Amino acid sequence: MALTVGPTSGTGSRTGKRVFDVCVAIAGLILLSPLFVGIAIAIRCTSPGPALFRQLRIGFRGRPFTILKFRTMVAGAPSLGPNVSPADDPRVTRIGAFLRRRYLDEIPQLLNVVRGDMSLVGPRPETPEFVALYTPEERRVLEVRPGMAGPSTLAFESEAKVLAGTDDPYCYYVDRLLHERVGADLEYLERQSFLYDLHVLVKSVLMVLEE
Repeated sequence: MALTVGPTSGTGSRTGKRVFDVCVAIAGLILLSPLFVGIAIAIRCTSPGPALFRQLRIGFRGRPFTILKFRTMVAGAPSLGPNVSPADDPRVTRIGAFLRRRYLDEIPQLLNVVRGDMSLVGPRPETPEFVALYTPEERRVLEVRPGMAGPSTLAFESEAKVLAGTDDPYCYYVDRLLHERVGADLEYLERQSFLYDLHVLVKSVLMVLEE
């Protein structure tokens, strides 16, 4: 069932953002198609299971959708541990660790952007179990399409390392990190604009290149 949220931003700005998202995502899929094939082959050759990982997330106006990623864990990983992944997570494969460091596991989400599930920039989407823990104020992040990149992506680039340094990564995420991430993403609702999206995209690309 979709969650109820407040009004969204103007139709004109949403349309322009959507056109920009689709054009960039399609160009990215075309340019990166050789990389897609290479990563998929590497995953299939180094561990049993599919190349893509699919997971239910909550998106625009509380609607569920299936997010796409390159698989970075062993097959069946969700049944082997909690829905958080610290840096020392034994479920992560060798090729998966490399993909995560370079954020290459995220690029299949360009397909989510084309399909309209996501935007290039926006709040990061969470799973239903974590969205259920949002406060009424935090649910405001559902007023816009979730993004491949956003304020919380930039602010919490070392999340896996932080979780690895805690006694209980799942409880730490639920009690603290989840709400800190949403708090950072709420900033997007106040600052969203074409120029701000470009700013976040450029900073995200630079963050990946610096890894």
